Formats: sequence, structure tokens, C-alpha cells
Amino acid sequence: MRVDLLAIGEMVIDFLPGPEPGSYLRNAGGAPANVAIAATRSGLTAAFLGKLGNDDFGRFLVATLEENGVEVVLTELTDEAVTTMTFVTLGEDGERSFTFVRKPGADMLLAPADIRTEVIAAATIVHIGSCSLSRSPSAEATLEGLRLARNAGKLVSFDVNYRAPLWQRESDAVDRIAEALPFVDLLKVSEEEVHLVGGPAGFTDCIAAHGIAVAVETLGARGARCHFAGQTVDVPAPPAVAVDATGAGDAFWGAFLAHLVKAGVRNVGDIGLDALAAAARYGAAAGSLCVRRKGAIAALPTRTEILDLLNKEAVR
Repeated sequence: MRVDLLAIGEMVIDFLPGPEPGSYLRNAGGAPANVAIAATRSGLTAAFLGKLGNDDFGRFLVATLEENGVEVVLTELTDEAVTTMTFVTLGEDGERSFTFVRKPGADMLLAPADIRTEVIAAATIVHIGSCSLSRSPSAEATLEGLRLARNAGKLVSFDVNYRAPLWQRESDAVDRIAEALPFVDLLKVSEEEVHLVGGPAGFTDCIAAHGIAVAVETLGARGARCHFAGQTVDVPAPPAVAVDATGAGDAFWGAFLAHLVKAGVRNVGDIGLDALAAAARYGAAAGSLCVRRKGAIAALPTRTEILDLLNKEAVR
């Protein structure tokens, strides 16, 4: 196996409100999985590493990934429950609220022994999301995966994807994320999550302290801000016509990573300001398209759609 991007983490099923009261529509998601799918739609080869339940939920998640071009690397479908489920409620104003449900014992159950060295060795970039740090033993396995990727000389991508219901206390998330940062090359954090990695005043100090090569803040409809080599690059986003979009940040990051790989970035030394700015513009366009189409896997854009939007914006 040879892949551009290996995503390690959890798969999630969103149960969206159905057409009748009390009915729900299943939609597969989860940040690492969404990033992998977004990357495949931007032309990368991607794989997902994890364990899933040997039930209709697990099989549904595997099928969703494979239908979207992502290779699923599983040691087994386990009979223990590992699915994280979210029930999504839409308010009158269109805002979403999430209720997270885990079956009994429903950690990701990705033991360190299951993060196989040869799988990591086959990847150019190894991506992980912070939600996988929210439970033990998955937290220890996640940190072990980051260590293995760093020791193998891979570009390590980390998404601060904070969902409060998955943590007992916000301070737990801050501590776990701090454990992960020394292994991170490429850091993604939303404007609302910067306080988890030092806050606006301490963000650049945090980057320097942990040797992070690139840190990117996604700013919603205002695009993104990239920190690299002591410089900051602001990247505007094509204007979005909606603001409610689960998965827009994942669309941004999958497209961003894809553009870096296509630009020939294989290690930290290959990163340059021009390539970084171009990747951020590409990612911002992907995020904007996802916002317009209301998020989730079905809304993740293709490379052609992203380039078409950027070309239209360039003409204006």
C-alpha cells in the first residue's frame, strides 16, 4: 500500500432529523474521515486507520469511506461497540446542537499495537484529530500514533477539533492537546479553538515552543490565517452564502493538505511561503463550497469545483 494521506481517528454517525417526527437520517462523518475524503476528492490517495464495530453501523461507515475512494485499514471489525453517534437537532434559527452518544465501552479501541508501523511508513502525511484524545485507551493510542509518525519522518498533521460533549472538562482537552503538539508539523485550529493552544496572545509562542512548522487558523467566511517562519499570511475566502456547515473545516484541511502534496511538499523543508499561501487559498475555496452546500460528506467539493471557483474569483 502506498498513500498520500493516512487519517487516524474515529468515524461518527450523525443522525439528522428525518422527514417525520422522531425519524432520523444517517450520515457518516468524523473529522479524520472527512479530511481523508476531502483529500481524495482533491486528487490524493488516502487511507483511514481505526477499528469499527462489527454491526450495521460499522459496516455502514466502512462502506461510506470506500464509496468515497478511501482505503480502510482495519485489523478487524470488533464485536465490542466502538461507534460514536451524534444526534443533530436543528433550531428555528438553523443552528445545530449535538448530542454525543457512545455505546457501552465505546472508546475507539485503537490500541498502539494496531497502529501498524508499515501502514504509517506507506504514507506521506499522517493526519489525526484531537477528538480521538477524548477517551482512553484511544487517547494513548492516538499519542502513540503521533510518536510513530514523527519517528518515521512523516509530515504530521493535527486538527484541534474540539467538541465539548466528548470531554469531561475543557482543561482535559487543553492538557491532552499539549501532549500531542510536540509531534505536530502542520496544525489546524479554528478561530474558536485558539484558546486551547495558548489563546490569541500566546498562539505564536505555542508554535515556537513546540517547533510547529505551519499553523493555520480557519476564520469561517473570512478565510484563513497562516503562520509560517515568523510570518503571517491572511487568505480571504470566496464569499459564502450560508454559515451553517458541518464539515467545512474538514473540507478546508483535506484540500489544503492535498495542494501541499501536489506542490511537491514531502517534508518540512519543502514548505515555502508561496506554496503555503496557494494551499490556503485552495482550502478556503473548498471550505466555502462546503458552507454553501450545507456541509457533510455529500457537500465536500471536488478539485475541479474548487479550481472553477478560484478561477471565477480571479476574474472578478
